[in-house]
Amino acid sequence: MTPSAGDPVHTPVRVLLCDDHPVVRAGLLALLSSAPGIEVIGEAEDGEQAVAMAAALRPDVVLMDLQLGSGIDGIEATRRIAALGEPERGRGRAGEGPTTPHVLVLTTYDTDADITRAIEAGATGHLLKAERPEELFSAIRATAAGRTTLSAAVAHRVLAQMRSPRPGLTDRERDILRQLARGLSIREIAHALSLSEATVKAHLNRLYDKLGVDTRAGAVSVAREQRLLP
Repeated sequence: MTPSAGDPVHTPVRVLLCDDHPVVRAGLLALLSSAPGIEVIGEAEDGEQAVAMAAALRPDVVLMDLQLGSGIDGIEATRRIAALGEPERGRGRAGEGPTTPHVLVLTTYDTDADITRAIEAGATGHLLKAERPEELFSAIRATAAGRTTLSAAVAHRVLAQMRSPRPGLTDRERDILRQLARGLSIREIAHALSLSEATVKAHLNRLYDKLGVDTRAGAVSVAREQRLLP
């Protein structure tokens, strides 16, 4: 029996690449071109372009890096793509409605904050660039079907977070967090709160551990995501 045009076995998974490094995009394009049943339909070099192309092309999967240089980052781009919803008209698989893109994060970063933010933003999967090509191909196909896909290392961190939830912030840590959000330096925070700089640094280290970050900007970003700031 001849397969129908809408047979999923013969309908390639349509992929949009988003990475700000041309060499990385070229490598991914060459790699995915060798994978049966996967078709790259576009390349975006920043978050804004990825959102616009996802809305116009309606790929099955957007392969999204998190660090995109200038403009919005991969987290915000993921959030906007996940919020696209169904258009009135669009290109879907034969016999079906228009495609709602799924986002598969492909990154070198596996910090707790990055994983949590990506999933909360609507990513269907989170894969590390160190994975084998076969793992990437499998993850793309699973993501296209709406199945959650996580690298083993990422899955381990997610389970660890679930089993050992981060403790809540103390009043002093919240005070310091608010000062960080104002853009104050350690010296300025110490002066504002009548603390020594060493004490502020100690609180910051504990704060970073609880939020799963290692930078001031990361702490403020995660705090806003988790609504820890007024």
